Amino acid sequence: MPAHQSARRTPADSRPQPVSGISMRDLLASCTAAAAVSTPPRAPDPLPAAEPAKDHREAA
Repeated sequence: MPAHQSARRTPADSRPQPVSGISMRDLLASCTAAAAVSTPPRAPDPLPAAEPAKDHREAA
């Protein structure tokens, strides 16, 4: 930007302007959806270790 234009900026002009016309809400929603789709499912909980029966006898 040429120096003469930046010197004439007012405080109202210094606010960021949306470039693409996408609202922040839509942008955040799309990021959340992308993260949900790209995250692998959680691993299943491990099964508890089976304890041998106390009165179990081996077959003869």
